[in-house]
Amino acid sequence: MVARQDNLVEKLAFWGIPLAFGVMGLKLLAWWVTGSVALLSDGLESTVNVIAAFIAYFVIRYAQKPADDDHPYGHHKAEYLSAVLEGVLIVVAALLIIREAIPALSAPALPDAPYLGLAINALAAVINAAWAALLIRVGRSHRSPALLADGHHIMSDVVTSGGVLVGLVLVLVTGYAILDPVLAILVALNIIWQGWKVISHSVDGLMDKAVEPEEFAAIKKAIAENAEGSLGVHYLRTRRGGAATFAAFDLVVPSTMTVRDAHVICDRLEMAVHNAVPGTRVTIHVEPENEMAHGAAVEI
Repeated sequence: MVARQDNLVEKLAFWGIPLAFGVMGLKLLAWWVTGSVALLSDGLESTVNVIAAFIAYFVIRYAQKPADDDHPYGHHKAEYLSAVLEGVLIVVAALLIIREAIPALSAPALPDAPYLGLAINALAAVINAAWAALLIRVGRSHRSPALLADGHHIMSDVVTSGGVLVGLVLVLVTGYAILDPVLAILVALNIIWQGWKVISHSVDGLMDKAVEPEEFAAIKKAIAENAEGSLGVHYLRTRRGGAATFAAFDLVVPSTMTVRDAHVICDRLEMAVHNAVPGTRVTIHVEPENEMAHGAAVEI
């Protein structure tokens, strides 16, 4: 089942490359027929989408490699590196947009063939919206930070395209050409914000942030309901590493309990946690009651 999920994630990442090229081509065509700075800004962001699609594909393939002697916990965190780099690329795209827009502030011009350009850009936005929704859904269900970051990046591109389309309609209705470069700058600021969110989320993963509260509660409940025979559990900690979830805790047992009996309890707890949050890798440290560290309180 896991291999099948990994295969789906890899396939989506691969097909994201030609799709990114196609959407970029449509947006640059829209700019070419209109000369709009706002449409150029939208097209420039799509060049980043192409680079990000390549990075996501190769990093996802690498992250799916099995654990080895040098990486005993697997290669899952590589996806966070891809997501951080994608966030940086988003910010770079925004700076390029601002560089193109600032000179146009002093010499604004109404776009040529505006309706054709708007139609082409709208088609690109629809394609992006459908693809982004698919990437976000699969990225969440399969816990792929790289795929999820790519989906959110493309969805921010959709929002950008929507803003550009609305803004250009206002330019045509009012005749104020200055709105074109102003809109491009506002789009760039929104892109910077989206890039910052992608970066901060990915850095949390690299820093071994704990699982979400609902997952933590599910793990804690599974332990509480399956710790029979022990004296309790304490020092429960969790972390997320890409598609993998890790949980570790101390299991306190009577000092007279045999290793075999303690092992039976550990097996039961590992299976319960795995069933509560599929794919969780559990590490249990067994402590006899008279050697419990610092007399810590025991919880079940």
